[in-house]
Amino acid sequence: MKVSPLAPAAFPDLPVIDGVRFAATAAGVRYKDRPDVMLAELAAGTSVAGVFTRSATRSAPVLDCQAKLGTGSTDRAAILVNSGNSNAFTGSAGEQSVEAICTTVANVMGLDAARVFTASTGVIGERLPHDRIIAKVENLNDALTDTGIADAARAIMTTDTFAKGASAKVDIDGQTVTIAGIAKGSGMIAPDMATMLVYIFTDALIAEAPLQALVGTLTETTFNCITVDSDTSTSDSLMIAATGKSGVDVTESAGFTKALREVMLDLAHQVVRDGEGATKFVEVRVTGAATDAEARTVGLSVANSPLVKTAIAGEDPNWGRIVMAVGKSGAQADRDKLAIRFGDILVAENGWVAESYTEEAGATYMKNDTIVINVDLGIAGGLGTVWTCDLTHGYITINADYRS
Repeated sequence: MKVSPLAPAAFPDLPVIDGVRFAATAAGVRYKDRPDVMLAELAAGTSVAGVFTRSATRSAPVLDCQAKLGTGSTDRAAILVNSGNSNAFTGSAGEQSVEAICTTVANVMGLDAARVFTASTGVIGERLPHDRIIAKVENLNDALTDTGIADAARAIMTTDTFAKGASAKVDIDGQTVTIAGIAKGSGMIAPDMATMLVYIFTDALIAEAPLQALVGTLTETTFNCITVDSDTSTSDSLMIAATGKSGVDVTESAGFTKALREVMLDLAHQVVRDGEGATKFVEVRVTGAATDAEARTVGLSVANSPLVKTAIAGEDPNWGRIVMAVGKSGAQADRDKLAIRFGDILVAENGWVAESYTEEAGATYMKNDTIVINVDLGIAGGLGTVWTCDLTHGYITINADYRS
């Protein structure tokens, strides 16, 4: 598969997180001759939190993870993820697959099955051949290494064209706390959690409850502000594991919060940059809204508009489509107060095209691979930013052939 033109130059060199080990293998769940299962082992003392899709048809693994979190346990734990099959809309068979996998991992690794978390991503509505995964658990356990995070990132890919990783180190009172994360996602991406899986690991010391609150808050301005195609997956999962091995308590640390948000936003942007068929990375900044919530509503209306996205793909500065998207959003807007900019180029203001604007300037700007659309509603102080990509024929090709 051709790598997205918006991809980073290479997978980053992610730091080792004390208390976490990884392994990956090819189980043949759907794909041939490529890694499709990853296992992460979390040392005793690890707090685990997560945010998941709110889809009414969420998968068996999502429901199982949601049921297991919130106990406050810091016993040893494991995360097992497969790609190629989402184990969604599979009825009781899906639940049986999750139970079989969790039981096997628990037995092989000497864990409580309640501390085994699974995720599946891929085709919906097909039974998961969990026997293929179970057959590899012992091999995965034997192969665990603290330097295996890159292999884990590759094993969870589906239509992704590149593996996604990000990291940060933050100094807290003279001591270093390290964060590293991986993600997969390319299509079926929209808020509520934006088919996306994210796993973040840190050696920070923080209890489950404050960690859950933190990741829930940060998700709202990162993963819940990206969209590729406005479709919310049945399998979206974000899990964060804090091993506590650094000994640094980050419960009240603004520095840790900032660093964690940077990692989450980096991964979220990488998902958009790998949007199926994408050739343009698009940032929609909304100012002057009645509230921050309304600013986000307007931003998502612009970012999800097929007409806006196809115009960007065609490098057509059709600002009228942005006016349309603002108007249909349902948020408070006033035609005569609205201003639109492409980057620094003033396009429209006071209910009409700006006198200084030229179509040539707009068309030239649209040739960039990063596009910034600024919308000022001129009503109050509400702010919001969302990120998306263009909509090309490549998206149709990928999704028309997805199950072939």
